[in-house]
Amino acid sequence: MLHLLKTYTTESVTAGHPDKVCDQISDAILDACLTQDSTSRVAVEAFGSHGYMMLGGEVRTNATIDYAGIARKVYQDIGYTEPLDILEHIAKQSGDIAMGVDTGGAGDQGIMYGYATNETKEMLPLGVVLSHALARRLEALRRGGTLPWARPDGKTQVTISNGKVITALTSTQHTADVSQEEIRAKLIEHLFGPVLGDLTGIEILVNPTGQFIQGGFEADAGLTGRKIMVDTYGGLMPHGGGAFSGKDATKVDRSAAYMCRFAAKNLVANGYGTKVLVSVAYAIGRVEPVMVEAFDDSGKDLSEIVQKNFDFRPRAIIERLGLTRPIFQETAAYGHFGVEGRPWENIEKI
Repeated sequence: MLHLLKTYTTESVTAGHPDKVCDQISDAILDACLTQDSTSRVAVEAFGSHGYMMLGGEVRTNATIDYAGIARKVYQDIGYTEPLDILEHIAKQSGDIAMGVDTGGAGDQGIMYGYATNETKEMLPLGVVLSHALARRLEALRRGGTLPWARPDGKTQVTISNGKVITALTSTQHTADVSQEEIRAKLIEHLFGPVLGDLTGIEILVNPTGQFIQGGFEADAGLTGRKIMVDTYGGLMPHGGGAFSGKDATKVDRSAAYMCRFAAKNLVANGYGTKVLVSVAYAIGRVEPVMVEAFDDSGKDLSEIVQKNFDFRPRAIIERLGLTRPIFQETAAYGHFGVEGRPWENIEKI
């Protein structure tokens, strides 16, 4: 049975969270490579900590890229002004990997999952939708000047019980000259109320430690790929293990997870189930997946329908979803799913 927990908790983070800064930098580098060379192979990781950042990984591209310049621009665009020393160590992709990928094979082994539910218009669990909505709005309020004391780092969390929010939490970085009482009052007025509606019966938690002045890389390390449940289904569904950001679409960690979401959403949209989980597995360098399965919330096997309507060979996924375009930096915060306009969110008749 799929996602039938009566009580569950999900979280999100703002674009200024250290891990999400790293995700956005990795995907900005990917986009820069694809802009110049749509056949680029990219696997780039970022690690930031206390004024320093290291960029590592492997690429194969004809693009000329200023890696440190891209990283610094993303960092500053998010809203950070603190200095950042950047070390690059990005190598050429292994020929052993290219040998299998060049023939259309998967860029890695692994298991990927996709999920959809009819409980929200986004076809995601309610808690996932609300935690992202809180985080998105928190950043919008900061950027728009409604909360002049807000700084880029932040986290949100909601607890759902029997379909209703019972607890909502926001930790927001802030300047030193604002009281916690003002922060709470303004967030209730401008954040929690507009997103959640009637707050009666909802426990509201704001900056539970008492203050959140030091944030970003000054307070914590960040690493690409460390928020995979924020990126996907909030911990309510399995995740195969591979992160998304910084990887081109030959890496099935990313592209096959997108295709699984595409298949699951279309099965729900076409009435094959109210909740659907799709899973696929690959061997590195092999074209055909070693497994494709799908089930609805009653346990009905939908694998044959998926295999008939969705081609999970890596090149077929890339072509169907248009994954050689530079569209990835925008996905690196507030979840990869449930956002209108992304190709894996399109609904087709099957």
